[in-house]
Amino acid sequence: MSTHSTQSRPSAHPEHASHPQQQHPTTERHCDVAVIGGSAAGLAAALQLSRQRRGVVVVDDGTPRNAPAAHMHGYLGHEGVAPGELTEAGREEVRAYGGEVLSGRVLGVHRHGDGRFRLDLTGGHTLVARRVLAATGLSDELPAIDGVAEGWGRGVIHCPFCHGFEARDQRLVQIVAHPLGLHPTPLFRHLTDRLTVVLHNPAGLDEGAVEALAASGVTVERAEAGRVLTGPDGEVSGVELGDGRVLEADAVVVGSRFRARVEVLAGVGLTATAHPTGAGDFLAVDPRGETAVPGIYAAGNVTDPSLQVLPSAAQGSRVGAMIAFSLAEEDLRAAVRHSGEQADWDHRYAGTDRAWSGNPNGTLVHEATALSPGRALDVGTGEGADALWLAEHGWKVTATDISGNALARVRAEADRRGLAVSLVRGDAGDPAPFGTETFDLVSLQYGSFKRTPDQRGLRSLLAAVAPGGTLLVVHHDLSPLRDPVDVAAQTRMYDPAAFVGVDEIAAALTAEPDTWQVEIHETRPRPAGAASTHHVSDVVLRATRRTV
Repeated sequence: MSTHSTQSRPSAHPEHASHPQQQHPTTERHCDVAVIGGSAAGLAAALQLSRQRRGVVVVDDGTPRNAPAAHMHGYLGHEGVAPGELTEAGREEVRAYGGEVLSGRVLGVHRHGDGRFRLDLTGGHTLVARRVLAATGLSDELPAIDGVAEGWGRGVIHCPFCHGFEARDQRLVQIVAHPLGLHPTPLFRHLTDRLTVVLHNPAGLDEGAVEALAASGVTVERAEAGRVLTGPDGEVSGVELGDGRVLEADAVVVGSRFRARVEVLAGVGLTATAHPTGAGDFLAVDPRGETAVPGIYAAGNVTDPSLQVLPSAAQGSRVGAMIAFSLAEEDLRAAVRHSGEQADWDHRYAGTDRAWSGNPNGTLVHEATALSPGRALDVGTGEGADALWLAEHGWKVTATDISGNALARVRAEADRRGLAVSLVRGDAGDPAPFGTETFDLVSLQYGSFKRTPDQRGLRSLLAAVAPGGTLLVVHHDLSPLRDPVDVAAQTRMYDPAAFVGVDEIAAALTAEPDTWQVEIHETRPRPAGAASTHHVSDVVLRATRRTV
């Protein structure tokens, strides 16, 4: 967002491009659905909801359960890919429909005074949502055996479906540390005939199952495991027992206990439930995925520890659909068609103080001064400083914004100055958002609009430029966003990748050289007059629609 009053659609926000030592301003945003956790379940739900035109914000702290694994198995169509590849593809699919994925961390969830939910984020930021989906997953509690944690997800495995085929015919040593530890043993026995089972903690074990294993030819050691050994290359080489003996191994099997990551939900009274197996806990939900707190849903292995990535995604998709039904039914009863985007921006302009500096953007002033006044369209006008400046300089101005509160400010200031400005409330992604008229100048200053796969908003923007007319786009330089953020201290409150940006607009122009002449596409120092210095550079794009 700009420090000028000229935008309704953020492609970045002041905290995005600040220097590492700068204080980040706190932000409160509003959406239909807040998703906590951006792995398979959370992203699948976000995709469903974004396709239902709901305002969706995913907050992800980058700590998936399967982070140590190099490959993902059993996911039809994605067999063997790295977990991060699936996550990145899922993020891009969500963003293609305008859903946002924020790098950050949720610290707590509380019931808002009006029935919505308030999510407290790192950096002091707040997210207010009508519904919450917890896709927070599980954490594994590993036995306190040296080398187990270090090799977890690589040479130390637990799931025959995730890793079994890769360990086939190898020397496997399975360390049984709790009563359910023998549950996957028959599967591993089928995958290799070189299996040794170490009863590290035999308490509570089914002795009949142990005897059956021994009778089938599996070597059973009744001894404590001292540590997992690795070779010079870091690969597992064996298990040293408490008595000093070493069992050679190519991989080690260890079962974990599991804990549902539900601490952030304590503020609404939700806690984990003991799993019937006794191996951990989970978050209980009904068949629709809703928890005991109405409006809070959950999906993925936080609700069912047995779920691998594929069924987690499937459950997330289904629960996302259930949330969509819930919102649609609520809106039907209220006889409204709610827009999460509109609510977000109406909140931004709901206060009594001016949001931005009140100055027209210096780049607009510089570029438009040389143009002959005609018809101008100011897209995402915000508080209207650019539209008002154009009107003062002889332009016939139409200003659009999704926020009625913003347009009310423009109207009040235009009336005070005695200026004529036509105001249109709507979103660039609406059908025919600018009507059938075309304009001699179309200005998009520090704003953008949500992406859609059919590029409806981008096509409408370009179509609004009359033959011989000028398109002027000014955008924040987003290079600083390539730097990682420490999610323990800060949450990035906007996701530029969910919005149409200047490079995407430039690509559309250059793809039609017979229609467009791109005159400027460059990065410049930000003009003087801004109310802050968070953004130090702008990307400026100016193009003319050819007359023939």
